[in-house]
Formats: sequence, structure tokens, C-alpha cells
Amino acid sequence: MSDHYYSEKPSVESSRRNWEVDLRGRKMSFTSDAGVFSKNEVDFGSRLLLDYYLFPEKSGKILDIGCGYGTIGLTLAKEKPDWEFTLIDINERALELSKLNAELNKVENVTVKKSDLLSEVKEEKFASILSNPPIRAGKKVVHQLFEEACNCLEDCGELWIVIQKKQGAPSALEKLKTLFNEVTVEKKSKGYYIIKAKKC
Repeated sequence: MSDHYYSEKPSVESSRRNWEVDLRGRKMSFTSDAGVFSKNEVDFGSRLLLDYYLFPEKSGKILDIGCGYGTIGLTLAKEKPDWEFTLIDINERALELSKLNAELNKVENVTVKKSDLLSEVKEEKFASILSNPPIRAGKKVVHQLFEEACNCLEDCGELWIVIQKKQGAPSALEKLKTLFNEVTVEKKSKGYYIIKAKKC
């Protein structure tokens, strides 16, 4: 597999950078690096997912799949300090950054762990799972992510994803409809779809 953000050990030379950004009405600080997804800024898809994501009515465990340097998971964990969040990724550089960014933003209610898709959390159950899925890894991997996420959700748990139309949103919708009882497009913007799939 070529060296990109889904690589386990990025070989590209490290080149860290820092910035601050407002997400969900809160200022967040991030350090990113070469070899991780959207290294120069918070990407539009992740911003859109954060803008439209709704927490479950009652508290539960939240999972961020393919967390990168922690944009989605840490922003939400900062908002709900009494909830439990797990951030997973295959990319070891991204995981190191997520831990660093948790410290930068004083987020203590997170567990960051290495996992190939959901392999290391498959015995757990989550109220909500979010992902800006690794499109470059291919459709087979993305659809496997959907299947594993469905198995890791509580009854009436929800999977929230962001995916571009040109990168497979229509086929993602069809796949999700074979797995979940209720699948809705919560928002479309600039070719991006925010999709919520409910297991109820």
C-alpha cells in the first residue's frame, strides 16, 4: 500500500505545525504533521460533521474511527467532559498527535489506541460512532468499517459519517441501508454528505 494517511508507519519526514481553530463554538488547538490526514488545516468534511452531529439523548461511550490528530473526537470530548470517548487509528503518527492534542486542549476523558478499523474495540459497545472514513484505503475497507461499526453499536446507537458524493456517497448509502434500520442524509454541502445510520 502506498504511503498515505492510512499507513501504519508513515515514512514521510516529520514536519509538525500548530494552529488554533473554532469548532462547535469552542477554540481548539492542534498540532499536525506530515503523513496524517489534512495536515494543514481542519478539512471541510470534518468541520461539516462536527457542525451537524447531535449527541445521543443519554450519555454513553463515543467512538471516533480514523481519528487522525484528534479533530472530531477531541472537540466533542471537550464539550462533554463527563462522557467517555475512544479515539482509534492505524496511523501511529496520528495517534501520537491525538495524545499530544488531548494534553494541549486539557481533554482527559479520552482513550487513544491503535486499531486496524475496529479490531481493538470489537468487544465494546458505543452509543455513537463517528468517522471521516479512509476513502483512499478503498471501498472494500470503508464498507468493512460500516459493518464493524454496526456490530459495535448499542441498540438504537448511531453511526455518523461524512463522505463526498464523488468518492462514493451513493454506494455508501446503499451499503448502510443493508446494515441499519434507519439511514438518513442529514446534510449535503459542496458535494459532501453527512449520513446518520441508526441501529434500532
